[in-house]
Amino acid sequence: MAKYLVIVESPAKVKTIKKFLGSSYEVMASNGHVRDLPKSQLGVDVEHDYEPKYITIRGKGEILAALRKAAKKADKVYLATDPDREGEAISWHLSYALKLDEKKMRRITFNEITKTAVKASIKQARDINMDLVDAQQARRILDRMVGYRISPLLWEKVKRGLSAGRVQSVALRIIGDREAEINSFIPEEYWTLDGEFAVEGEKKPLTAKFYGTKNKKISIRSKEELDKILKDLEGASYQIAEVKKGERTKKVPLPFTTSTLQQEASKVLNFSTQKTMRLAQQLYEGVDIKGSGTVGIITYLRTDSTRISEEADAAAREYITGQYGAEYAAAAETAGDKKKNIQDAHEAIRPTDIARTPLSIKESLSRDQYRLYQLIWKRFAASRMQPAKYETTSVKIQGGEYYFTVAASKLKFDGFMAVYIQEEEEKAENQLLVKSLDEQTKISLNGFKNQQHFTQPPAHYTEASLVKTLEELGIGRPSTYAPTITTIIARRYVAKENKNLYMTELGEVVNHIMKHSFPSIVDVHFTATMEELLDCVGEGKVAWKTVIRNFYPDLDEAVQTAQKELEQVKIEDEVTDVVCELCGRNMVIKYGPHGKFLACPGFPECKNTKPYLEKIGVPCPLCGKEVVMRRSKKGRLYYGCENNPECEFMSWQKPSREKCPSCGGYMLEKGNKLVCADSQCGYVMIKPKKEAVQEANA
Repeated sequence: MAKYLVIVESPAKVKTIKKFLGSSYEVMASNGHVRDLPKSQLGVDVEHDYEPKYITIRGKGEILAALRKAAKKADKVYLATDPDREGEAISWHLSYALKLDEKKMRRITFNEITKTAVKASIKQARDINMDLVDAQQARRILDRMVGYRISPLLWEKVKRGLSAGRVQSVALRIIGDREAEINSFIPEEYWTLDGEFAVEGEKKPLTAKFYGTKNKKISIRSKEELDKILKDLEGASYQIAEVKKGERTKKVPLPFTTSTLQQEASKVLNFSTQKTMRLAQQLYEGVDIKGSGTVGIITYLRTDSTRISEEADAAAREYITGQYGAEYAAAAETAGDKKKNIQDAHEAIRPTDIARTPLSIKESLSRDQYRLYQLIWKRFAASRMQPAKYETTSVKIQGGEYYFTVAASKLKFDGFMAVYIQEEEEKAENQLLVKSLDEQTKISLNGFKNQQHFTQPPAHYTEASLVKTLEELGIGRPSTYAPTITTIIARRYVAKENKNLYMTELGEVVNHIMKHSFPSIVDVHFTATMEELLDCVGEGKVAWKTVIRNFYPDLDEAVQTAQKELEQVKIEDEVTDVVCELCGRNMVIKYGPHGKFLACPGFPECKNTKPYLEKIGVPCPLCGKEVVMRRSKKGRLYYGCENNPECEFMSWQKPSREKCPSCGGYMLEKGNKLVCADSQCGYVMIKPKKEAVQEANA
């Protein structure tokens, strides 16, 4: 009969852990949280020092009854929920819901689900860490306060079931700020100039890039500047002024954190953050490996630490020495930058056994599980290896007062790149030719090649780059990145097209309200400071209610002010001159998940709806009919002809009535400037005052 009860979160772990512990242990799952704040109300008593009102989650009655029955029979109960703040809080809620005796209740944590780690955790059983529980309580209550106080205002303002969130609203603002930056971006012209040189004794010519003068790099910003340089170079003789040989090392990558795993899986495997976390959870909880049974093959997936245990580090270097040779193994553990906020001193994400190669277990994994495990395995192995070394050669060619440069590098020692290559290897096409050059080599000019370019706006955020930005700004924590992005896409505030994230009309409306009425909630620095405070709670330096006491009164005041203002600017249904063909009423503008649409005001008797095509007062450059605002299938705004599909005109930027004085084409609005739509023309002018005033009044 089982003497000990082990309670885990996920049913997937039960089988794995039961196998490690034997017959005297019963292993059961809580299926995640068992108590939470009620859905129907705020659930926090603001009148009595912000005391939370927890209730049993609906549908958990049977699970809790079974756990209580098993707990009564057991001599000792081990709470083995996940090794993070949330897991600590779930253990605390379980101890309360099951009415566990403190003397027979112990908390255990393991970073990996392996026999060694699970057995070791029982020897190191401890009390529940209330500092971590309080940090999680504070986070949950802050999120609840923001969501439950602000969301009803958004509902009232936009007339749909929208929501605000402490982290999601900041993420939305970051995307909105980038969109504004892109929309107001003015391309700047620049030119590149390459020289092609014949090398004495070589059949193949050498191409070098224009650099500038001896002591100054020169950027060529116009055709006039290019022509001046070419004129100065007329009749110049060319000689090799300098040949420098050297060596460069390519740093070893650090093992994965949650953030870097999400970024790399997005770039290399094209996985969404949500998919990456789902697959990583499966690899952590346990996979049925032929010959080994069910075993967890990676360590815990929510971490912002790059630390590796001494045992895993030693095992990895021993494996690398055996497989690749002693010269490939790292001399000592590679230490990453020590961050202030390493969540609960976790390890980085790594394989639980370096000898379990991806290929050896390929048959036991799904295709996507295999690809993610391979990425984690290779990155970890690489992190325990030596840097790659390159031989470099750089050459300066002088012609008159100007210099051209050419450089090449050749891989001398592949090091970690024997396992893991992050980006395409540099092409070494000039290497042999450059290596043979010295100051005495004679060269002559074959000719020049010049090309016009325009600077590009900043890129739209992708899931990977948004995660990177959130981490750099200190917003959210490893466990929040994926759900935050999933939420803003699911709410249709943001549309995802070809990896890029675009703000929808709904997102613009919500972002505008949040920035106007709740500036501190969407302030990047405020949110980052709040994360640091929550970390201080977890470290036992700050009382969790102190954080809530300082936060709620300001939020309450902002909500009350916004309620008055929002009532003053409440949007009424805008009546149009479009007549409903079913009942004869004038149709009105409504908001839906994809933005505005036309609806009959006679609803529910008349349910007629139509797409809303808002005219912008600009004739179509192709056919002369009206240009209207449209939305892509995923909600991204663009401008098209009302005569679509007969007329194919479309533009992501707003067209203007003004014609380009230079080429006669149509102009696009970019902030307070107008730019010619033809990038080859590139004409830029300040927006006429009349047009700017009209826009401000609109």
